[in-house]
Amino acid sequence: MLACVSGSVVLLILFFLLAGAMPALRDGVLPRLFLDEFWQPGSQRDPQYALLPMLAGSFLVTALAILIAAPLGIAGAIFHRFYIPPRFAAWNERALELLAGVPSVVFGFWGLTRLVPLINRLHPPGQSLLAAGIVLGLMILPTVALTSQAALRAVPGTQLLAAAGLGLGRVATVFHIALPAARRGIVAGVLLAVARAVGETMAVVMVCGNIAKFPQSIFDPVRPVTATIALEMGYATSSHKALLFTAALVLVLLSGALAGWLAFRKGNNEAAVN
Repeated sequence: MLACVSGSVVLLILFFLLAGAMPALRDGVLPRLFLDEFWQPGSQRDPQYALLPMLAGSFLVTALAILIAAPLGIAGAIFHRFYIPPRFAAWNERALELLAGVPSVVFGFWGLTRLVPLINRLHPPGQSLLAAGIVLGLMILPTVALTSQAALRAVPGTQLLAAAGLGLGRVATVFHIALPAARRGIVAGVLLAVARAVGETMAVVMVCGNIAKFPQSIFDPVRPVTATIALEMGYATSSHKALLFTAALVLVLLSGALAGWLAFRKGNNEAAVN
């Protein structure tokens, strides 16, 4: 029943986006989203609808955030499960839960006032792909850490005792017993973090620079699709609003395709192992 409700909600969201994007799709704008060079939908002389730079911004920011959050989160979960003194374990978990509940605007404000000036001294302008990736990585870090902790706790204690009985040290037990057994839960937690990262808006808007172009380095400004929707929806005309709905629909479809591909690869790998 709950699975049917969840699937219905997803279909309703897709229907809502498709209905909002239909005027733009009827006008044949879809090919121009991938062929135009610039994003200037309000121009009277030469309107341009380039979506690729913003899609690249969305996925590059997400990829950088995952590269930061996944290793740190999994390492933190391993430390919590196997190394932290018992009297500090509860405090560590509560701190992560509190960090997961911090509003995104707080992370964005910290990034704008502390991280961006630091990056600006290293390589102007400061508001950049790097700043957005770091802020977003810190935001999703608690999600990765908490889900990885839960996955490692679910590893049967008998497997750990058997490893100790065979003379395996703690490091070997972690990497050869615990992590393979908890792999499915860890991967699910990382995918959950990816889903949050792709859709994050407020914190990214504050630190990414908001320039719709392909970045040449991690110090260049970017403009993700979600930032464009948040910044332009308030003043968009009906045709402009249909373009923003189309951009959101494309982002959802590409994110779903990516998640499906990852799930397919995961299933194939598990079948090969079995």
